Amino acid sequence: MLPALLPSEPVFLPVQARYAGGAGPGTREGEHAITANNRWSRVQLTFRHLPAEAWCCLEATLAWTAEEEGGQALDFLLAGFDFLAADGSSLDVEQVPGLVRTLLDPHSAWIAGPACQPAGSELVRMAPLRVAFGVPPQARGLALTLRSWRNSEGVTLAEPRLRPGMPSRPGAFRRRRLGPHPEPLRHGLVPGLGLVVRGQIHAARQTEHAARVSLVYRDRDGAEIPPPYPGTVAVPGLGAKPGAEEPGEGERPALGAAINLPAQPQARRFTLALEPPPGATALDLGFCTWEEEGERLPAVELLGPPEVALEDRFRLESLCGDDLLDAPGFLARLSARLGRDPGAEAAWIPGPGEAGAAALPLARARSLRSETERPVALRQEGGLTLRLAGCPDWTLPEPPDFREDPFRAVPSRAIPWRLAYQSLTWLLALAEAAPARALALAQAWSRANPWGQPADPLSLHPGALPARAEVWIGLLALPGAGAAAPVLTGEAVRHGFALAEIVGQNTFGRSLHQLQAAAALLALASALPRLPFSGHWDGLARESLRDGVPALLPVDGHFSDSSLHRRLDLVTLGRALREPLGEAAPGPLVAARTEAALSDLAGLLDPGGRLPPFGEVFAGTDDAGWIARLRGKAGLVAQRPTAQQAASSSTLLPDGLCARHDTAGRGWAHFACTFAETSPQGHADCTSFVYAAGATRWIVEAGGSEQVEIGAARHYLLSSRAHNVAVIDGTEPVAGRGLHRGSLALPGAVAHAIETNVHGPGVRHLRVFVLPHDLSGLAVIDRFAAQDGGPLTFRAFAQLAPETLVAIEGPRRVQARQGGRRLGLVPFAIAGRVAGLDTVIGRSERPGTMQGFVVRPGVLEPACTLRYAVTGRGTVCGGLLMAVDGPAEDSLARVLAREELAQFLMQA
Repeated sequence: MLPALLPSEPVFLPVQARYAGGAGPGTREGEHAITANNRWSRVQLTFRHLPAEAWCCLEATLAWTAEEEGGQALDFLLAGFDFLAADGSSLDVEQVPGLVRTLLDPHSAWIAGPACQPAGSELVRMAPLRVAFGVPPQARGLALTLRSWRNSEGVTLAEPRLRPGMPSRPGAFRRRRLGPHPEPLRHGLVPGLGLVVRGQIHAARQTEHAARVSLVYRDRDGAEIPPPYPGTVAVPGLGAKPGAEEPGEGERPALGAAINLPAQPQARRFTLALEPPPGATALDLGFCTWEEEGERLPAVELLGPPEVALEDRFRLESLCGDDLLDAPGFLARLSARLGRDPGAEAAWIPGPGEAGAAALPLARARSLRSETERPVALRQEGGLTLRLAGCPDWTLPEPPDFREDPFRAVPSRAIPWRLAYQSLTWLLALAEAAPARALALAQAWSRANPWGQPADPLSLHPGALPARAEVWIGLLALPGAGAAAPVLTGEAVRHGFALAEIVGQNTFGRSLHQLQAAAALLALASALPRLPFSGHWDGLARESLRDGVPALLPVDGHFSDSSLHRRLDLVTLGRALREPLGEAAPGPLVAARTEAALSDLAGLLDPGGRLPPFGEVFAGTDDAGWIARLRGKAGLVAQRPTAQQAASSSTLLPDGLCARHDTAGRGWAHFACTFAETSPQGHADCTSFVYAAGATRWIVEAGGSEQVEIGAARHYLLSSRAHNVAVIDGTEPVAGRGLHRGSLALPGAVAHAIETNVHGPGVRHLRVFVLPHDLSGLAVIDRFAAQDGGPLTFRAFAQLAPETLVAIEGPRRVQARQGGRRLGLVPFAIAGRVAGLDTVIGRSERPGTMQGFVVRPGVLEPACTLRYAVTGRGTVCGGLLMAVDGPAEDSLARVLAREELAQFLMQA
């Protein structure tokens, strides 16, 4: 249960403030003024002595002027976070809960504009600013930069401070501790070219010999090329076990050539310019300590996956220069830079059989996701009709210039349509019926998009680029591709260079986009076997998948995203990678993580065949059919093996809870909630729930997807107002997580307690769900305890399905009806008093107060949101009872009155 409230927690104030770009001190002490000077006007605040591996919350007051014109911008200001080691050196941490990676600062959070702030802020022109984040284990300080972005007038930030909260969960930060035995990373080499490896190590104390990089170069047969190697120190037997000539099974190989890695300062970035010896085609790279087994080991670790790239003259920017090269011209320049004779690049062009033998994992994933996708149709007069991204049919002009944007007037449709159009995946479908037409259009796209000057800048988006890379391979597999082969191969190769830089530099971090880029690069390497870079690309892709899949499909079940559809997309990609990865590493690892996650997702399907709609939701998908295709089975029963065994079942995951009941004559019932980790750029849905009874969906989620909604609609769908959660009056939740604190068996029911930290430090929050075994109703109870013991009011929301008719029958009762069925809803208080009950439908005067909508394909549809408030002092506790009929309500009310439940709720 909830731990007792801590004594007054410390507040960290900045020890130093620096200004640039027109920013400066405000008119009062503790106030900082930022002018309207995009990204340049900024204040940097330094904090010291932060608690490692704890959640902290940045708190300040944001104020603006009456003349401000950027009020609706979701990126009004930018808060940048640069974490510091004990000696003040900057930490390049791979991932920080609650923040996202950006270019200007290592990690950031966007601050929304005045119109997006809570109700009432427009009257006083100020609002509370709160950003929560996890402090990395190596960090002892923070350089916080607050930047101008979309603001048109000056703004002020008053009294910025950091307040620590609960500890981070174990495993929240991925640690890469170094020991005496390295785990070699295998990288393919391009014969005659060097390799550049960059990264950062952190040591508990400064030292000249903190760690080493051990290297073994291998020839094309896999045999070790003995050291010495250029630029390394060769130590015979370094890392070898005494008396062992060859490493046995399970032993790590000896790595006798090394490069020293100092840690002066503690967080030290390194760049290794490696020069492979003649004949080397592969490199085993291992990071480890200088100390041997049995010696006292220092605390040294890598702060992220090392970046791997070819030498600078073979970067895409260097190869293209300022020239607008066409695809064959790019091949010719690449061949010349390798020192080959003119025309030698023709040997790299694969035959249809070679290209056809390469698996296309992204295309395979799309087919597993939807069987019915028909993106292109041939018309009788010879024209083409495209059906992309769920948008209406559109006739392709002849010839297209690939700047087309037929849905520009509706941005929610335009962006996903343009991504689908520029991905060119529809050409593979066209090639089945009209291969010559598909090849002609592919060449037309290539002519219209010389590298560096795309016809549509969105064509370089990670949602389009990897998928398009596979298209060139698919078209090269056509028997009639001969004349177009130089163009297709040139495009495949330069797309490969772009993907290699994305993958090697870990550009998109822990994300589906990063894994999709690696999957496409793996396909290119397989389809171009004679290209000198194919081995290098294959190694980059496999290493990226080996490192990335465990982070996104963790074995402990603590996912970094509440969206079950995103997890399903990850699982689908993992299944599509089964053939191209095979049994070689990381094939078995990817297969194991995929199967485990797929099993959990199948268990979360409701009896109607849908996944609970938390986080990002893909509209129009058949979830049960999708999962059935992944499992190689048909029908819903195959997805729910317990459906035939018991009328009731429940599933408790590390970040969610699901229960279902199905009896003849009454119809199925279902409940699900999420308490997955949230972030500023994600949905504020921690502890949100959905409920169905009598085969009728009553409590629903607003839904939405980042590829469809933008602007005010997007802001609303991410906010707490679009979810079935409780919030402290006047504030929005911050980044955080929930933790299942235990269950209590009750007569005919069970209670589940979830503790969260999404309301910031100084407040303890517990949400309890009381679920009858037959799911004929439920009660959701929230308990808030304020550290200062002052007045406290919380509001909670319940989103009802759009087809529901709702009537308020009094100050404490709501009646909902749908299709001849009813649901009664009654707010109640346990500590404090009920302070209001109302419904909202379609409120939209400003983004910060928008409420009462759910997503239907492409649009927001008005729907009823029930709001109730509970107020008190110190500790406030209350909730909402809902039941399908009178007997169910009476039974649940008796359960709520039991003494053991009261103790379960109020225990401190």
